[in-house]
Amino acid sequence: MSRVPIRVRLAALLALAMMLVLAGVGLFAYLRLAGDLDESVDSTLEARAAAVASSGRVEAGSAGDPEDGFAQLISADGPVLARTDESPAAALTGAEIARAAAGRDVHAERELEGVDGTARLLAVGRGDEVVVVGQSLDDRDETLGALAGAFAIGAPVAALVVALLGYGLAATGLRPVERMRRRAAGVSLEDGAEPLPLPAARDEIRRLGTTLNEMLDRLRRSYERERRFVADASHELRTPVAVIKAELEAALRRAPADAWLREALAAAADECDRLAQLAEDLLVLARSGDGVLPVRTEPLEAAELLERVRTRFAARAGERARELAVEAEPGLALDGDDLRLTQALGNLVDNALRHGAGAVTLRARPAGGAVELEVADEGAGPAPELRARAFERFARGDEARTRGGAGLGLAIVRAIAEAHGGSAELAAGSRVVVRLPSQGDPSLPPYLRRVPTEGGDR
Repeated sequence: MSRVPIRVRLAALLALAMMLVLAGVGLFAYLRLAGDLDESVDSTLEARAAAVASSGRVEAGSAGDPEDGFAQLISADGPVLARTDESPAAALTGAEIARAAAGRDVHAERELEGVDGTARLLAVGRGDEVVVVGQSLDDRDETLGALAGAFAIGAPVAALVVALLGYGLAATGLRPVERMRRRAAGVSLEDGAEPLPLPAARDEIRRLGTTLNEMLDRLRRSYERERRFVADASHELRTPVAVIKAELEAALRRAPADAWLREALAAAADECDRLAQLAEDLLVLARSGDGVLPVRTEPLEAAELLERVRTRFAARAGERARELAVEAEPGLALDGDDLRLTQALGNLVDNALRHGAGAVTLRARPAGGAVELEVADEGAGPAPELRARAFERFARGDEARTRGGAGLGLAIVRAIAEAHGGSAELAAGSRVVVRLPSQGDPSLPPYLRRVPTEGGDR
């Protein structure tokens, strides 16, 4: 039942409660009616017995229907002295006749010949004689059966009606919750996001919505503080890192012929490069956290874009004896930010050279009104447990931790792709596909179809 929707559970509980209530009411009504009918039959039998006892005779020729009632006058020795027409030949046993003759009233119910259903008997003593009167309980049983049948049919119908009403009431009551759920599905932590809708009634659901809106406001403020901190820190880091690298390069040029010292200075300069790249990556992600990563689009030839990236990494690939190839259709064009797309493709090639194996191929191909840029190598790709979160920030496998990198490369690739109105996904093996709108695509967001003025912040 825990997996069943609340409205269905509520309807089922209401139906069950109604069935229990109607069962209790039906049992009470049945027993009460049965008692009243038995009292009525006993009163009739007592009046008839008193009449026979006072008159001292039973007219044998009276046209009595045993279904309506019958009477007998029995000797204390057992023979029937008189009886109404159609009366059963023997209504009492010898022991019952003896008890009645001794002055004790005898009540009994049994089936008798000539009487449909069960007969109710009353025997009273009258000197040496016993007066026996009886009546069929068939009418009583029919009345009780009709009552039981009415409850047996009406109870499920009533339970069904109550279940439907309960389902409708639950659906109506949960409608504000469903509206909040739909709005919450599109909630972001960006400024200007609409709060959850609140119902007009000042009930528990409104208080829940108010609490959730307050929580979202706190999360937005916290998110904004963190985003500003990352942006400010990464921005402020670039200048001191650049100064440190310049000093290290100057020291490296003037360093004596000490191999160990020169190697240490070169390693420190490389770490400065990594730190500067990390600061730049954090700044990109902080800006993308605003919801719109600033991009400046222009017409680009896909083949030229990939070739520039290949040239940039050619020396590094040669040092590792890795082949770096480009496969692109001539004339394939797209609208994009040259600097950002070069950064995204560079991150993918860097990942392939760091963590992949074999030849690295950069591909560009049309795909249903869009352009797909792909970087693939011959390695096995990320581990299965890492694939689902490969594009998350700081997502790294155990093997990647020993080879450097902060785990921001793929997160930046996705941020850049989404800023262009596209997407990035991890395909089979070690293939990463960036899907971008083709040149002149009218579905591009308006801010991607405008080129900011020179000097504008990227």
